[in-house]
Parts: sequence; C-alpha cells; structure tokens
Amino acid sequence: MSESRPIRCEVYYSGRVQGVGFRWNACHIARVFQVTGFVRNLPDGGVQLVVEGDRGETERLLAAIADSMAGNIRHAETVIRPVTNEFQSFDIVN
Repeated sequence: MSESRPIRCEVYYSGRVQGVGFRWNACHIARVFQVTGFVRNLPDGGVQLVVEGDRGETERLLAAIADSMAGNIRHAETVIRPVTNEFQSFDIVN
C-alpha cells in the first residue's frame, strides 16, 4: 500500500495509561505529524486514540507514541476504519 494513501486508525491502549500524561504526550507528539484526530480516556481505564492521515505519517505517529510510552502500554489494539475527514486538528477530548 502507498504511504500517501489516507487511513484512519482507532487504537485502544491498556496498561498504566491514565494519570501518567499519556493523552498530553500523545497530543504533543501528534502535532509533529500531519495527522488529525483525538485521544481520550475511557471509563475502563484505557485510552482511545483516533488518527487520520497518510499511512506513513500515521504509522510513524503510532510508533513514536509506542516508543515514548512503552513502559506504560501493556496492550494496543488497532482497528483500521474508513477515513471520515471529520477532524481539523489533533486534540484531547473528554
């Protein structure tokens, strides 16, 4: 697949991912990449990240988050969905 083809990834992180700056860190990293979406805490103690962008940018973002938060992430489940183009930026949401 082409690196420039847009994709949407929904990633569900579990582990010690709340109360450790995960959302802030993910948002800070995302602003380096040309992607849009959001990150939020989930009631079950996990974190959901939704990102849209070119495949290469999206994959590099997810790798950067995984590297940065490796000690906190126990599991990350990624689901690929159709791009919606609903976001203007990348933000923390509640």
